[in-house]
Amino acid sequence: MPVLSARYHHIEPSAIRQAQIAFESRTDGVKAINVAVGNVSLPMHPAMQKRMCNLTSSESPFADGIVRYTPTVGTPEANDAMKRVLEASGVDTTALFTHITSGGSEAMELIILGVCDKNRPLLVIDPIYSNYHTMASRVGVPVVAVPRELGSDGTFTRLNVDAVEALISTHRPGALLIIPYDNPTGTMLDQGTIDSLAALCVRHDIWMVSDEAYRELHYGAQKLASVWRIDTAKVPGIEGKRVSIESVSKVWNACGLRIGAMVTDNELLHTQTVAEHTVTLCASAIGQYIFGAIAHENVEKLHEWFAIQRTYYETMSRALVQGLQTSEPRLIVTAPESSLYCVVDVRALVPESFEAHDFCVFCAQKGGCEIEGEMFTLLLSPMSGFYTQSNYAKDPGRSQIRIAYVQDASTMQKVPKILMSLLHDYLARVRS
Repeated sequence: MPVLSARYHHIEPSAIRQAQIAFESRTDGVKAINVAVGNVSLPMHPAMQKRMCNLTSSESPFADGIVRYTPTVGTPEANDAMKRVLEASGVDTTALFTHITSGGSEAMELIILGVCDKNRPLLVIDPIYSNYHTMASRVGVPVVAVPRELGSDGTFTRLNVDAVEALISTHRPGALLIIPYDNPTGTMLDQGTIDSLAALCVRHDIWMVSDEAYRELHYGAQKLASVWRIDTAKVPGIEGKRVSIESVSKVWNACGLRIGAMVTDNELLHTQTVAEHTVTLCASAIGQYIFGAIAHENVEKLHEWFAIQRTYYETMSRALVQGLQTSEPRLIVTAPESSLYCVVDVRALVPESFEAHDFCVFCAQKGGCEIEGEMFTLLLSPMSGFYTQSNYAKDPGRSQIRIAYVQDASTMQKVPKILMSLLHDYLARVRS
């Protein structure tokens, strides 16, 4: 048999996809509730739906059945739509360069390629979206992390700016990556903290990269924050050092459309990233056309859309957290301030030998809980995949699970009961 590469001998599926792959071989009729991945279940914006349903109409560029490549940078309309989204978030886009990609994931990889190197690592804030580890590894870039710990009160350690600067001084990274609307923790960076981190980037002359896929999904008293809303009078010199990752997947409920963007205020980075992207030609022409409808939407109407999404997910998150805490008071559960996720820590219920990864595999392959005459299981993400493991002597995510509240409300109501049933079943099997 031909030999696989060293990488392919050791690669494992992403932490957010492991459970789904493990479940696919089951034939026992158990139904899976997938809360492992942020695959939202709401309909797209009405203007996008209209275009999707009329792809072959006389007004569509695909009326003749021909689907051509677009420019690598993306269609003018799709880029205008991305700028309209930013404008609706209060961003002045006159000095920004946009570049449409195949989802935010492609933007991530292009950015890592463009601002880091094997001797200039990516500096992140742990725990971090798991795919950053894989993408950095794929292109030979090391990852350095600022650690955060989950306390017994359900809150993660607040970011220490001095600790960030110490790591910058020691490791000389190419870029600092932040996720203001945090995936996986659901916590949020306020604008003041972002400004302070921006000052570090200026002082040490490194890039500031902000993953803003969940911008506008902030709850309670939290206010919108962005790398593009940094007060340049307070942080002079940040211009030309900023990059953001954008996505149509979340706020626009279009995960499968696979449209995202890289946005920067540095023309050279923009030009060279487009050059790198020419290898894969362009993002989906059909996806760009569907998203392009947003270019023609009124900003005030977009504000109404944002408010609807926030209200929906805030209600969902509060119900889920309450349901989990009611089902088992010893659970440690984060109270989301943003994005679509909460973290559940079962450390008070399990032995030291417990591994969340093994429990998640059990749920996917063998677990089941009967509710109203039907058998259900959960597809979950173990938090071990979200930590930079080289930072720790012992896996800090061994007892932690990320739950995405992306199913409909009635389905999410089942999650606490199923989770506790699966956990008790798993622990009983391990003891026996």
